[in-house]
Amino acid sequence: MKTKYLIISCSILIVEIIIALFVNDQFIRPIFGDYLASILVFYLLATFLKTDLNKIAILSLLISYAIEFLQYIHILELLDLHKIKILNVLLGNSFSWTDMLAYTLGIMTVVLIHNYKKLLK
Repeated sequence: MKTKYLIISCSILIVEIIIALFVNDQFIRPIFGDYLASILVFYLLATFLKTDLNKIAILSLLISYAIEFLQYIHILELLDLHKIKILNVLLGNSFSWTDMLAYTLGIMTVVLIHNYKKLLK
């Protein structure tokens, strides 16, 4: 386990919770929140997986896309779980191409940061 990545994960999670509870706008919650969500997935996986960070980035992006696809097919309604508020918050309930872009930009950010660090060494 990489403690540094766990601390980053927990920090992003706290920011995400604050956004979910207190922000209701047209940018921070729907776009920046999804941007951070993909970064959260990356660092959470990086905490526990012992593999190349670029592979973790790809996996993180695929997980983010998969969650968005589940929103597209209305998985919570299909499973009759749509009344459970926490699941709606965690998984979301509406597909958006903007969300896909936000996830992509979030993962691109961590890939650029980590590959830039490698170049400096």
